[in-house]
Amino acid sequence: MPIKKKKPNKDRFAVILAGGKGERFWPLSREKSPKQLLALFDKKSFLQHTVERMKPLLPMKNIYVITSQAQVQAVKKQLPKVPKDNIIAEPCGRDTCPAVALAAALVGARSTTAAMAILPADHLIPLKSEKKFQKILEESYDLAGRGQAIITIGIKPTEPETGYGYIKMGDVLPAPKNRKAYKTSFHVVRRFVEKPNLNRALQYLNDGNYRWNAGMFVFSFPTITESLLKHQKPLYDMCQKWFQAASSPLKLRRILSKDYPNIKKVSFDYGIMEHASNVLVADGNFHWDDLGAWPALARHLKPDAEGNCAEADFIHVDAARNVVFDARNKKNRKPIAVVGLRDCVIVQTDDTTLIAHKRATVKMRDLVSKLSTHRSYKHLV
Repeated sequence: MPIKKKKPNKDRFAVILAGGKGERFWPLSREKSPKQLLALFDKKSFLQHTVERMKPLLPMKNIYVITSQAQVQAVKKQLPKVPKDNIIAEPCGRDTCPAVALAAALVGARSTTAAMAILPADHLIPLKSEKKFQKILEESYDLAGRGQAIITIGIKPTEPETGYGYIKMGDVLPAPKNRKAYKTSFHVVRRFVEKPNLNRALQYLNDGNYRWNAGMFVFSFPTITESLLKHQKPLYDMCQKWFQAASSPLKLRRILSKDYPNIKKVSFDYGIMEHASNVLVADGNFHWDDLGAWPALARHLKPDAEGNCAEADFIHVDAARNVVFDARNKKNRKPIAVVGLRDCVIVQTDDTTLIAHKRATVKMRDLVSKLSTHRSYKHLV
């Protein structure tokens, strides 16, 4: 007898934040074609994979995408099955807390009892880990819908990474009474920690009670509006206004274009999570990578004997531990020849070349900013 598939839950929603510029992945990532819209490892972009992962959990009409004016048409083209009115363009970037307030207004207009997930558009979760991720998210939805918790998903560290924020876990949440126990381990959050130096990151790795902050959150509509009221009153007032207008896409666009330029920039971590006392962390035991910069690509490419990781026609002498990526069409590729370089990133596109030391890739935003001020190079941004 065939196994019946679970029907997606109609009172669960996902809002994907897809408005970033992805400057650390320049020159491949640009304002109109940022990292989340790129297909680095197969034919689907990071954004398309993010949507695909949600299909078993909720109907497509319950997926929203918040993006930028420059990217909205490309997002709609990549996601033809997501309703067009569910793809919202922010008039200007104001960081993640205003985006979450907008997400709450959109979802709340559909259901004031909804549980909703906030997900980044540009993270990598390998196919082999998708079922684990989906199980954790499904149980996080269930827990968020039953109480007043804000749930964040923390990833167990595999190395002393200095590019991520960390979450210190406290006591484990007791098993629910008169209900089936969750397979996911939920813990009280003791504190959030900024990106550490290497020695501190080693301590966190060895401690065993720290998790990487993956920027994924689950909560109910009543919980997030109450948190905004308590910790971000101006955004709460905006959320209420957007909630009233959300049923009319045209009216909402007009209001957003008027409101957004006057909103203070604030991240969700800083604006809500660091102040809230009702935060739980779901212990994420799946493979995850935010691919924050070009050196991270080495974790997903096979190295040669000298540790070079290349997606290119690459030939070298006395070169080691380099990351080489040729983004040109394979028919247009020419050999990239390197002599004597170590620990560098080389990226070739149709119109430009990047050569940088791995340690210097933290300055990519400075480079993009400098390019944007030059008349001759503006088209490269």
